[in-house]
Amino acid sequence: MIIVLMGVSGSGKTEVGSLLADQLGCKFYDADDYHTVENKKKMSQGIPLNDQDRYPWLCSLHELIKREKAGGQHVVLACSALKRAYRKTLTTGQSALIPEDQCQHNKDDITSHTLFIHLQGSMELISERLQKRRGHFMPLTLLQSQFDTLEPPAAPELFMAVNVEKDILEIVSEIRAELECKTPRRS
Repeated sequence: MIIVLMGVSGSGKTEVGSLLADQLGCKFYDADDYHTVENKKKMSQGIPLNDQDRYPWLCSLHELIKREKAGGQHVVLACSALKRAYRKTLTTGQSALIPEDQCQHNKDDITSHTLFIHLQGSMELISERLQKRRGHFMPLTLLQSQFDTLEPPAAPELFMAVNVEKDILEIVSEIRAELECKTPRRS
């Protein structure tokens, strides 16, 4: 299983993801570690990334999780994955700019093995968290652009949504309960 913790910057993806991976005995990856220097510089200057900036980054993340899955590893990935198109690239390696009817069957498609966990919270809560965060390239000024870009997951994506107003241990427990008690569903 590939678990992608997604959401806007400051929603807790890294903190929740690393604790969840530790508890599940999985490998943990933070997508921020795979941004190019140019992308990090652009964001640190308050300039939102565009789809062309993100596509190579998402393709490299797809290769990473595909390789881990092929090796029999379960993975937890912290990645904003704000748009459905970005999630498609993560799971198939294909650009969403290619119409579905023109796509060939992709042997690299890991969609059915990927659960997106949307860490969601209010603009006020996330803004408060970002104001307290130090040493990260993502400035508070880009938060509104992330909320504007966000397309919450929906059917037929495999997903669950978790409110981040809870304590981190409660969030991880909620995710684990969903994973352990029943098969995640397309809802």
